[in-house]
Amino acid sequence: MIRAALLVCSALQSAGSRVWPVPYRRFDHRPDVDPYCQALYPFCPAGDRDGRVPYMRDSDVISVFRLQAPVWEFKYGDLLGKFHIMHDAIGFQSAETEQNYTMEWYELHQLGNCTFPHLRKDVSAPFWCNQGAACVYGGIDDVHWLQNGTLEKVGEISGRQFNDMTRWVQEDNGTGIYYETWTVKSDPGANSTVWFESYDCSQFVHRTYRKLAELGAKLSSRTQTNYTKIYLYSGEPSYLGDDSIFHQPSTKALATDIRNFYSYFQPHQSIVEILRSITEAFEKVAIKRSFYLFYNFEYWHLPMKPPYIQITYEEVPLPR
Repeated sequence: MIRAALLVCSALQSAGSRVWPVPYRRFDHRPDVDPYCQALYPFCPAGDRDGRVPYMRDSDVISVFRLQAPVWEFKYGDLLGKFHIMHDAIGFQSAETEQNYTMEWYELHQLGNCTFPHLRKDVSAPFWCNQGAACVYGGIDDVHWLQNGTLEKVGEISGRQFNDMTRWVQEDNGTGIYYETWTVKSDPGANSTVWFESYDCSQFVHRTYRKLAELGAKLSSRTQTNYTKIYLYSGEPSYLGDDSIFHQPSTKALATDIRNFYSYFQPHQSIVEILRSITEAFEKVAIKRSFYLFYNFEYWHLPMKPPYIQITYEEVPLPR
């Protein structure tokens, strides 16, 4: 039954022209967060949760800093840095006021909630807490960024360029509302097909650098500018549908399989449950070669291929 549903979806997909990678969907406003979604650590506790930045005088000179540190460095130190799992941000310093600011984009309810959904007994469809947003706060924590990461000046811009950039950040932050962990490709080769792009902290940094370059900024680094990417490898994905999958008798078997797949990745499990889930997830992904991806609030089936998943730390040069 599940295979038949996938074949139908593949036929429908091939009937039209599919664009790869699938464009990230933008929205006309940011919805309120459902109270069910709870963060272990509050989002943007000391800053502006809407990404607003103080206005700068046009004549001001603003230094731009590349910032990078291990994910959850405040809790685990350099542990995740040893695996090149890094968080990225941008710092700014006003020459006129000598005030510093940090700007970053990250998940509202931690990475796990953005990567996999909750399965609620009172809701038929998987429930996602996957919003991400910009956070701007005063100061640059030199110790945090320098101790196990990077704090490097990469350029200077005028106050006018800075103000133009912050207006763009407001628009970007209000229309790009959800976090996407995975980049999905056909294989690790240089000429592989990208099926889906991630939308995370480093992508926000890249977009901001490109905007600054568009505004006339000259950015350069003395070191290689590497960033974390988490890849899934699969054959051509099959489009499945949206939440209506979980409300139609004709797709009941498919809905059950999707829920069963996500049951391996639920939060708040005991050690025994986690070990069992890892074993079952490995069987599903590597042996049965199957993965369900949620992208643009729609579900896709990925026919997985070796090496299945890979974390890389690869160079993305600054725009010129």
